[in-house]
Amino acid sequence: MIHASPFPPIALTGESITERIFRGLVGDPDRVVLIDGPSGREMTAGALEAGIRRLAGGLKARGIGKGDVVAILAPNCPEYAVVFHGVAFAGATVTTINPTYTAPEVSHQLTDSGARLLVTVPAFLETARAAFAGEIVVIGEAEGATPLTALMGEPLAEQVPIDAATDVVVLPYSSGTTGLPKGVRLSHRNLVANVDQCLAVIGCNPGEWSVGFLPFFHIYGQTVLMNLHLAAGAGVVTMPRFDLEQFLTLAAKYRTPTLYSAPPVAVALAKHPMVDQFDLSCVERFFSGAAPLGGDVGDAVAGRIGCLSVQGYGMTEMSPVSHATPRGQARKGSVGVTLPSTECRIVVDGRDAGPGEAGELWVRGPQVMLGYHNRPEATAETLVDGWLRTGDLAEVDAEGWVYIRDRLKELIKVKGFQVAPAEVEAVLLTCPMVRDAAVRGVPDDEAGEVPVAFVVPTEGAEEAAIRAHLAGQLAHYKLPKRITFIEAIPKSASGKILRRMLPV
Repeated sequence: MIHASPFPPIALTGESITERIFRGLVGDPDRVVLIDGPSGREMTAGALEAGIRRLAGGLKARGIGKGDVVAILAPNCPEYAVVFHGVAFAGATVTTINPTYTAPEVSHQLTDSGARLLVTVPAFLETARAAFAGEIVVIGEAEGATPLTALMGEPLAEQVPIDAATDVVVLPYSSGTTGLPKGVRLSHRNLVANVDQCLAVIGCNPGEWSVGFLPFFHIYGQTVLMNLHLAAGAGVVTMPRFDLEQFLTLAAKYRTPTLYSAPPVAVALAKHPMVDQFDLSCVERFFSGAAPLGGDVGDAVAGRIGCLSVQGYGMTEMSPVSHATPRGQARKGSVGVTLPSTECRIVVDGRDAGPGEAGELWVRGPQVMLGYHNRPEATAETLVDGWLRTGDLAEVDAEGWVYIRDRLKELIKVKGFQVAPAEVEAVLLTCPMVRDAAVRGVPDDEAGEVPVAFVVPTEGAEEAAIRAHLAGQLAHYKLPKRITFIEAIPKSASGKILRRMLPV
């Protein structure tokens, strides 16, 4: 049984993602479209477009174009959009890197993606230098690094020719349904389609502001905040990191109708006394994504702010949205309806589930990735005859609303970020004090889930020393919240870790 969208299909164009956002910038070049939240520094539509065209021209003059990869290691700021779209307009590919990554993690992504150039900020220059031997460009200025302004060239009048359906414009890294982080190959068509699909369901009015603390390196912030708002003729106030007081201040100041967020922020909005000090009467809805949001928490946010609490669903491999709650509607516990031009199935043991039966959610649509970068086997496991196997257990009700019941995959979602147990286990096993190890996720009120580790120690092993070993190799959100020493890791006859048998 195939579940179709209740919305009419979108038009698929041959536009690049940058040409699509340029359509949202026309009309008034003096209109402010990006604001740096901490400083109040503004960027107009005209300045954004000029910066994109000049950077694209400079990159082209350097011989960077189709087939080349440029990496961005930076927090949210107005210049992020300039770099992202300057690279895209030059016909090249962007790989977006998590700024909290350690040097080994950054190095892995740069090497795996084949990045030719790295753009960062002065604060991350030490990590960048430790991870990359190539040319490093900084937004701003720093000794020994090329300033971004030096890359600017003659404005590029037209998009470097691309095939929207097959050319990869962005290569974010995700653990997918299993395994270590892999590059997700997303085309111009993937991104353009998902922007238009989201606009049809989630909606965004011209001139509307949203506060963007969700990181632009992550596909949620990249599509739903940066690209969607620019394409809609709206604007984004950027935050380099989440700070509750600053978030509330900016939301009230810019009268934001939608608070785009993730479950950990929902807990703060529901419980923190600071919320009562701000006028949030402008807020129409709290939109949560990236990880499941408990219905009770959503209800608490809605009741306190006086808005709708809604959810959406997606993953990096879907650019990222496949389901969302239509604007003005809400249904407790549901991630919404299927987006336009998208179909889904609920599959149980290779067959389609019956009415009311839960099964794995499969999705097909123009937003589904081309595949994983240099990972044909992983691609074949995830894409089946055009259908993306999400690894999530779901149900669809009689009216087409989707409910995510559980995860079939082993991934741990910490504040919306994916943590692969195998990656943490691999680092644990490099510690001389660890004989064997296993990692699983456990529920957490603040983060949604957190990783916990189970270690078979060597004689004289100390938890503090094991933690010190991990700290230099893993981002903070991947670090186990708890390390428990046990006598043996439960495994199957084939050697697979039986995570369900690990203590909670």
